[in-house]
Amino acid sequence: MVAQNIHYSIATLGSHSALQILKGAKDEGFRTIAICRRGKEKPYQQFKVADEIILVDEYKDVLKLEKELNKKNAILIPHASYIQYVGIENLEKLKVPYFGCKGILLWESDRNKEKIWLTRAGCKLPKVFPRPELIDRPVIVKFHGAGGGKGYFLAKNIQDFKEKIKLHPGKQYVIQEYILGVHMYAHYFNSPLTGETEIMGFDKRYESNVDGIGRISARDQMVLPPEKIDPSYVIVGNIPVVVRESFLPRFIEMGEQVVKESRKIQKKGLYGPFCLECVITPEEEIYVFEISARIVAGTNPYINGSPYTWLRYQEPMSTGRRMAREIKLAIQQKRLQEVLE
Repeated sequence: MVAQNIHYSIATLGSHSALQILKGAKDEGFRTIAICRRGKEKPYQQFKVADEIILVDEYKDVLKLEKELNKKNAILIPHASYIQYVGIENLEKLKVPYFGCKGILLWESDRNKEKIWLTRAGCKLPKVFPRPELIDRPVIVKFHGAGGGKGYFLAKNIQDFKEKIKLHPGKQYVIQEYILGVHMYAHYFNSPLTGETEIMGFDKRYESNVDGIGRISARDQMVLPPEKIDPSYVIVGNIPVVVRESFLPRFIEMGEQVVKESRKIQKKGLYGPFCLECVITPEEEIYVFEISARIVAGTNPYINGSPYTWLRYQEPMSTGRRMAREIKLAIQQKRLQEVLE
């Protein structure tokens, strides 16, 4: 499948899942560009995934590279750092070919819109409390945007909430019922060219300090200061998971329904990679508590492919490479406008 005469470059910010994206693009025959903050370029040099490295003072400086990137026939691949550091409003203004639907990101980044989308798709969601005064069970408080879990906190009642929210003045948040179960993050890829939604893999997150607390006995927790054992949910890594096979039909249907509903909220709908962030309860119910409408870092353990992509492709197929494959097929089929904005 590798073609060495593709006259386009794949470009992305040097962060999040860029190593995977750039490696996959090279495997598909594209020239690759990493846009890196100064001092952050070493991984892209060491692993030799970037044919060119463009250094910037901050990620938002990608907005100044419009002419340069267009001259290089660059196609931008988004990931969470675009939302976090560049901003959706700025992305919409950027006139560089972009893989994905920019309008969908507005629904992902606003938790109220996200709830409407997932509910219409038939997903089972945790209860959301519109006002703190209505809290009547343990909740998790999450902030808008793609912050990797930073600042999230648990609250057992309204008093606990009021005390902890003081540390986050001015931030927009959602108060969500805390569902006890196994967290499972399902990775998908929807192809506009084939019309199919593929399962790419699953992961679970390794979070600080909540995972560290689990290694401390209840007896030892009792003697620690409260601020030392208050859980936080900053993601520090990802662990690959293979789910029980009997769950797969439900996960496949969930992904397909989310894509189907997305076409009602945006003209092109959701395409390319996305992730449904779920909890599986002891009763085997699957709750969806969030969607990421682009590649997630949980796909990074699968740079050489996952068990699911191996079943389908029988060659190394990461999510990063799957994006590059879709772009290449679109070029070959003269349908590039269907996968770019």
